[in-house]
Amino acid sequence: MKSVALHNLGCKVNSYEIEVMQQMLQEKGYTIVPFDEIADIYIVNTCTVTNIADRKSRQMLHRAKQKNPAALVVAVGCYVQTGREDVEQDPCIDLAIGNNRKKDLASILEEYLRDLEQEDAVAENAENAGHGVDKTLHDTTVIDINHTAEYEEMTLKQTAEHTRAYIKIQDGCNQFCSYCVIPYARGRVRSRRAEDIIREITGMAKNGYREIVLTGIHISSYGIDFDEEAWKRGESVSVLKEDEERRDYSGSSKLIDLLERIHDIEGIERIRIGSLEPRIVTEETAARMAALPKLCPHFHLSLQSGCDATLRRMNRKYTSEEYAESVALLRKVFDHPAITTDVIVGFPGETEEEFAQTKEFLDRIQFFEMHIFKYSKRAGTRAAVMSHQVPDPVKTIRSGELLAMEKEQSKRFRAHYLGREAEVLLEEIKELDGVEYLLGHTRDYVKVAVPLAENGEKAVTNTVVRGTVEGFVNDEILLLSPLEFSN
Repeated sequence: MKSVALHNLGCKVNSYEIEVMQQMLQEKGYTIVPFDEIADIYIVNTCTVTNIADRKSRQMLHRAKQKNPAALVVAVGCYVQTGREDVEQDPCIDLAIGNNRKKDLASILEEYLRDLEQEDAVAENAENAGHGVDKTLHDTTVIDINHTAEYEEMTLKQTAEHTRAYIKIQDGCNQFCSYCVIPYARGRVRSRRAEDIIREITGMAKNGYREIVLTGIHISSYGIDFDEEAWKRGESVSVLKEDEERRDYSGSSKLIDLLERIHDIEGIERIRIGSLEPRIVTEETAARMAALPKLCPHFHLSLQSGCDATLRRMNRKYTSEEYAESVALLRKVFDHPAITTDVIVGFPGETEEEFAQTKEFLDRIQFFEMHIFKYSKRAGTRAAVMSHQVPDPVKTIRSGELLAMEKEQSKRFRAHYLGREAEVLLEEIKELDGVEYLLGHTRDYVKVAVPLAENGEKAVTNTVVRGTVEGFVNDEILLLSPLEFSN
């Protein structure tokens, strides 16, 4: 059977999808090899979130063709959707597969290889062989993603991680932030049937996974495309057809309902949720989340800017005060929850005064972690053609200031646990400064180390350990003195 090398770029959704694609290929008998080795087929799951992501996608595709010019090079995913013309003209790409067709990867490969054999059989010489096979199999492998209401069902049975599994619950986005191209790469919101999610998580629990993370393109929108009456009967029935309605998640999301159903699955001890929009946090939803003991108090609330004028230019649908209220609600019902966020610096039109407002807001909120990004133009977005683009040197200075703030806030959050008891799910063995540790995370996603030499007989990965936090191994990892282990 042919050998296949896969490479993933981009988000957690892409990571989930490539693991399912690899699983499907293995079930068909393909041999999986590392991407830096010679393979018969190279598959790159691409990303298009920025112009840089596009470039990285092209680089990996070209690297594969250079590694083995005779190989079949397959471009999959978001870059294919937004850059189809470039993909079709790129001589290094043999086959292009868009979003919502990843589930059909194995059958598409079989069809392409069959067509290739037939074309080769009639080719006059090897130099001309293969040039007649269409990259999209006559427009069947790339759909119009903006005019589909179908969720692409894929089921993961196992993952490279042995303790934590990412579970995709929805696809698409209706928000249309001015800097983002993802709604055009992923289409409108399409939610996965709750029944399929429960079935997949139940299977992962039976395979020994103790923690799951719900992920998607915009998970706060989960279920907004479902029929309300059917949902009340416990059924997931999509009622939106193509692009007839761009519903907003606020007030109509079914995410909390889904969490409550997942909470009942035996064997799952921890539930995490991916990036949330602040407006999904209300008095009611915060209280319902707090009533779920398995739900980890770790919330990534997307911010992007602490300045309302900048938020409006970004087409974000909340104010800084609404964001602050959401954080306050979470802190009211959870004891010391971990709040993380994303911040973009140097967005078009961001003045020194606006940046100062963002700094002041970040200092007021106090986060566990902040992911700081320098604004990067993305062709095809409104922000890319906005006036008053911020010079790169200014972006660098502003980014540096926020990174310094992030480091200080993050260490302050971790220091809260010194001398306190913590529960850690051990995940891997790693050497730090010549000492071997078992590393894991607390429920609020603080990384913690347990000395392996002192606890090797009792401590293994996928084990829960409870103990007292004694100090820091380094700025990002706490040291735990274990008191109790449980399998």
